[in-house]
Amino acid sequence: MSEIILKATNISKQYRLGLIGTGTVKNDLKRWWYGLRGKEDPFLKVGDVNDRSTAGSSDYVWALKDINFEVKHGEVLGIIGKNGAGKSTLLKILSRVTGPTTGEIKTKGRIASLLEVGTGFHPELTGRENIYLNGGILGMTKAEIRSKESEIIEFSGCERYVDTPVKRYSSGMRVRLAFAVAAFLEPDILVIDEVLAVGDAEFQKKAVGKMQDISKGEGRTVLFVSHDMAAIQTLCSRLLILENGLLSYEGDVSKGVEHYLSSVKSGQLNYQNLNCTTGIKTITFLDDKDDHIESILVGQKIKIQVEYQNENSRDLSISLGFFDVFSNFKFACRSDIIDKTYNSQTGVATLTIDKWPLSEGIYYYNLAVHDKGVMIENVKEVGILNTERGDFYGNGKLPGHKKGFYIDYNWS
Repeated sequence: MSEIILKATNISKQYRLGLIGTGTVKNDLKRWWYGLRGKEDPFLKVGDVNDRSTAGSSDYVWALKDINFEVKHGEVLGIIGKNGAGKSTLLKILSRVTGPTTGEIKTKGRIASLLEVGTGFHPELTGRENIYLNGGILGMTKAEIRSKESEIIEFSGCERYVDTPVKRYSSGMRVRLAFAVAAFLEPDILVIDEVLAVGDAEFQKKAVGKMQDISKGEGRTVLFVSHDMAAIQTLCSRLLILENGLLSYEGDVSKGVEHYLSSVKSGQLNYQNLNCTTGIKTITFLDDKDDHIESILVGQKIKIQVEYQNENSRDLSISLGFFDVFSNFKFACRSDIIDKTYNSQTGVATLTIDKWPLSEGIYYYNLAVHDKGVMIENVKEVGILNTERGDFYGNGKLPGHKKGFYIDYNWS
């Protein structure tokens, strides 16, 4: 049985909205004295649940509330949730950047964190000097750091600039170097936030591969926060889902991703961009009676209306691409492939799909707009499609599997 390397017990974090402090020096000193003696804050208030979509009735909010979980040695724990769910707050507590309001964290071994661009880097020091600074913070000797120095620099791809102050690095360069430092200095627990999204595709691929090596090859523990469901599925052995500061799911990764996406409001199917000056203003899904729909049946005839604004009267080509929850491409519909472009200043482009081909499940769609082959707008994960069981073949029968496409065919 694997050893437990991290344990979170009743972790809660409360923030006060607006002013900081109790209002008087006397009460501030009293709070400090209670904390010094390990007692509960006497001014702890009843706070609202961390729901950003509603107005609160209190000046206090629980960013996290009663979070309990354990992480075993060598495990890769994924943490997902909507923006504001408490993911980054939890990682900061686990990394000891900030303390919990109540509860406790027990860990074994060294923790290295990659939370935000530039976290842990001194901007006036060079990349090389920051490597040694971070290693020292982790408790490594200079000889231990020197033995990893060349690997860190090579992996980061910053060889040319490693003796340049970090303040002159781009955000992508900082992330590359920060990840390399965190990964190669051999912490027992590696904590990584969504910051990897700053890197380019090549680096993200390298980073995912390195995290797999860390967990499977080297037997170390990784805590990974991401909105990339493909990376979560590839890397993680277990999943936590946070919702409004509460732990709503803990368990299998695939089931957890399905649970998370099924909880997303159906209204996110359609798209509206009220600030658009050139490009796409709205995307609306309709059935064959031109009624608005929020989900699609297998085999259903649908229309997708794309309202655009084209101030320069260019020949616009519009493309919609469809992906599963793990970012696997399914199919795309491009107007220029069938020699259809749009050059009026405003208008509505309509894509008609006679029989929706995707099987039951949840999908994303992306949008791209081109002007004579040059991309002028690219919106990823515009909305979420929920495909439900339908009657593709008109006889009430569908294959038992829930993956792939349906196509019209005939046996003779």
